[in-house]
Amino acid sequence: MRAFLAYPMMVLMTLIFIVPITIMTLFRIPISPNSFVGRGGHWWSYWVLKAAGVKVIVRNPERVSRTESRVYVSNHVSWFEIFALATTIDRYRFVAKKEIRRVPLFGRAAGEVAAIYIERNNRKAAFSAYEEAAQRIKNGLNVAVYPEGTRGRSYELRPFKKGPFVLAIAAQVPIVPLISWGSKEVQAKGEVAIHSGTIELTFLEPVETKGLTYEDRDALVETVWNRIAAALEEKGVPIHRASAAEVSTAQAE
Repeated sequence: MRAFLAYPMMVLMTLIFIVPITIMTLFRIPISPNSFVGRGGHWWSYWVLKAAGVKVIVRNPERVSRTESRVYVSNHVSWFEIFALATTIDRYRFVAKKEIRRVPLFGRAAGEVAAIYIERNNRKAAFSAYEEAAQRIKNGLNVAVYPEGTRGRSYELRPFKKGPFVLAIAAQVPIVPLISWGSKEVQAKGEVAIHSGTIELTFLEPVETKGLTYEDRDALVETVWNRIAAALEEKGVPIHRASAAEVSTAQAE
């Protein structure tokens, strides 16, 4: 039943924001992250969650900085945890493939209000892209990432891709791990139906990256993975430590 309210709301909110974003992008008018249009993702997500009957509970809100940039790293089982996080943090961008940037108009518009682009397929090119993205973070943006890459069918944590952690090191900003809980019950992977419910976002102790270098990326990935896995384990989720082959496969996808 909630799908009959949530999906039309998605269409309505898209129509409301697509016009000003398109016009401002066409005429190269800067979109401030704090403006109504710049916060379009927040309002889009807010009203979709309302229509879906989803309540968001935030644990440890003091770990969400309103003044300094952060890289927020979460587990990923549903689209709805993305909407929940979009209503909780400010001045954010989601990591996206740089190929999207090449889509006429849309790519540039998405970069203005929602995305920060990384070249994933060319490792050498990726490092210069990290510097560009890192500078945007230093200038005041937050980044939200789901390093498992795709939605899982259970809450069991899967291996992380390294890119977001290299980005955090390049920007020298803290990583804030968090767990999303309850989003799978709202809409699991592969489902069209949407159910009302509660999504709990629990922000964990930040992990500093100041002074870290590219060589520290593996240790940083392990630290953040362990913190999120431990928090999920407290909720009864088993920890599966992937083999070297599984990690390699996940990071290559």
